[in-house]
Formats: sequence, C-alpha cells, structure tokens
Amino acid sequence: MTPAANPAVASEVRWSELREIVGVAQLRQAPPEAEICGVRPSMIAEPTNEQQLVAALRWADEAGIAVIPIGGGTKLGWGNRPARADLVLSTARLNRVIEHAWSDLTVSAEAGVTIAQLQALLAQHGQHLGIDPLWPETATIGGILSTNDSGTLRLRCGALRDLVIGVTIALPDGTLANSGGKVVKNVAGYDLPKLITGALGTLGVITRAVFRLHPRPQRTLALTFAAEKIETANQFILAAQDSKMAHSGLQLRVASESKPEVDIRFEGTEAGMRAQAACARKLAGSMQEIQPIAPPWGALQDLWPKEEPALVAKISVLPTDIAQTCRTIQEAAQRHAAGWRAVIQATGLGWLRLDAASDPLAAIARGLRQPIDNLVVLQRPAALYGIDVWGAPGDAFDLMLAVKRQFDPNGTLNPGRFVGGI
Repeated sequence: MTPAANPAVASEVRWSELREIVGVAQLRQAPPEAEICGVRPSMIAEPTNEQQLVAALRWADEAGIAVIPIGGGTKLGWGNRPARADLVLSTARLNRVIEHAWSDLTVSAEAGVTIAQLQALLAQHGQHLGIDPLWPETATIGGILSTNDSGTLRLRCGALRDLVIGVTIALPDGTLANSGGKVVKNVAGYDLPKLITGALGTLGVITRAVFRLHPRPQRTLALTFAAEKIETANQFILAAQDSKMAHSGLQLRVASESKPEVDIRFEGTEAGMRAQAACARKLAGSMQEIQPIAPPWGALQDLWPKEEPALVAKISVLPTDIAQTCRTIQEAAQRHAAGWRAVIQATGLGWLRLDAASDPLAAIARGLRQPIDNLVVLQRPAALYGIDVWGAPGDAFDLMLAVKRQFDPNGTLNPGRFVGGI
C-alpha cells in the first residue's frame, strides 16, 4: 500500500515556490508509475541547468521535503524502500557533453548524458569510456556513478572509481561542490569522486563528471567454454587470471539446469588475438568450446525480471570461492524449489537471479547472507519492498552515518535508501 502523502509538503503554495525556481514546464505532478518501491512522490522537477538544480535542492532542504535524485530511472528499484519520497529531482535536461579533450584522453559531461550518447561521440575519435553498464541507451552518467555500475570491462579498464577523475555535485545547503580536475594525474583536494560513486545519491546530486578514457578497440574476439563441473570452470578462471593473457572480459555463466560456461574476450590485432585464443584453448584443457545461443556479454542484463516474480542480488566473493559459492546457492535453491541463474566476473563480483514465490525468495536471501558475506538485493517483487536489501552494515556504519550527516544533515536526499537506513 502506498503511504499517504505528507500534508506538510503538499500545499500549492510550496510547489508554486519551486515552480518559480525551475519554471512552469519543468515541474509536474508525479504519475502513478513514478512510484519508488511502492512509495509515490508528489512532484517531479526537471531543472534545465546546474543553477536551477542547486536552487531547487536548497529550497527542498529548507522546506523539509525528501528528494529522490533520478537520471534515466533504470535502477530506481535498487536500495531500500525510501522512508519518504516527496520530490523527484531529475537530471534529464542536464545532457551536454561539455568537453572532449581527445588528446588528453579525458571527457567532461553533464549528469543526464546517456552512456550510449557519450560512447557514440567518443567513438568518433577512436576512444571510449571503459565501461559497459546495464541499459546504456537509458542509463546516465549520474546514474551509473551513483550505483557504481561498471560492467564486464572493469577487468581491463578498472572500476568507475578508477575512471572518474572529477565531479561536481549539488549539496542540500545550496553548495555546488567541485573535486578533482580535468587531468588524469590530478590528486589535489578531497577525493569526492570516489566517495559519491556507489553512494546511491544520498550525499549530493551529481551534476557533471570528468572521466579518463581508453582507446576504442578495433577488433574483439570472444570464446566460450562449457565445463562438466563448476570446479573445472573455476580452475580455468583462476588459471586465466594468473596467465600472461591480456583479456578484457572473463565471466562465468551458471544456472540450475545447465552446464557452467566461461566466456573470455580479447581485443587487439588479428595476430595477437589468435595467439591469445590459442593460449586460452590450451588452458581450457578438457572443457568444450561452444558457440553460445545469444551474445554472452548481454547475459547480465538478461537476469533482470520482466513480469515474473524474481529476486536479483549482487554478490562478492573471493575468486577462489566461486565454485563453492555456486554449490551453496544450488543447495539453497533446491531446498525451496527455486530456479536460479548467475553471472560472475573473474574478480568474484557476481549477480544472482532467483525465481520463486515471494516467501521462498526472502528465505533464500536471508539464508545466503551467512555463507556469502556480501549480498545486496537489487531487484525484488513488490511483496518484498520492505526487506533490508543491504544486510548488516558492519563496523563502517558509524563512519558512513557521520559522512551522511556532514553532507546532508537534514536527511533530505534519498532518506532510508542506503546501508543501515541512511
């Protein structure tokens, strides 16, 4: 059931004040489909520039209005159910690529630029941002930073925290804070880019970011090997990581009713890729090389449910524990008659999908949190909106809470969404 609107923020007088800040066309009533984990906001604002966004955020903070920052809206289901959601603050109109310094391998873009839009521009100079996040046609710069969504290229290019070298964020008190710079070796000042990456928009609203770039590969080659046992697949992953191969992707795909499959991707010249492919085939040993039915690098996106009830979680384990983790998931799923699929990167970072009714899904997730130290629920059925998606916050909670209070003392931004209900 959707919580009732807060009468203290529902008056036309208050919203008329915001309308004067962002303009008549940029403020509208939130429709039913704008619900966030069952909580429906009152209004949606789309500022056209940073100054309007800062002013709108300051107004909301002073009025005691809870703000939900949004980019493309592809990951609004991630995080805990918001304690309140009065105003959705969209960066959709902040959609300019500010500067592409192609000779320095850097780019500066506003938060509302989509990943596909950015990559298309960079490709004109033979460059790319070394990420392949979910739903790139809709996902935005601000959104992927807030959720720390790097994709499979993380293995070769590093995580988003390694690629972002500068950010500008709007703070609830009306400050427009800058950190980092436009050069790769800039280390001056507080490392704000790393702090806001993965913070789920709880510290400030990202308005622009600067990234370091990589040359765009002209050719790629992918191989897929099927194993009879999950342990064999795990051994191949470890051997590949210890080898001298320069692969740009290495992942395990495993499901309850199929053999585990390992995908490995190479980039470079034809001769170089052939040599590395020969090395990979040698390491694969008895594993069978196959042609997957669908492109394997889209497997992660295929985990997300359409209409059927399912739960998707992000897990993190040691690479040496991948096989044992899959065995644990298999046993838990069998006890509850649930189906499951997983895509796990060579680094031990993986995504798990469980298919079952709501009660078994909750039971499996709770049961897996003990053997898997790091399990975060990303997507779940409406009946499970109230569960804690993060699990125990650990010893770092007091520090995280102190940082939250420093940046957002009134709890204006995404209240309740982050670890421990921050």
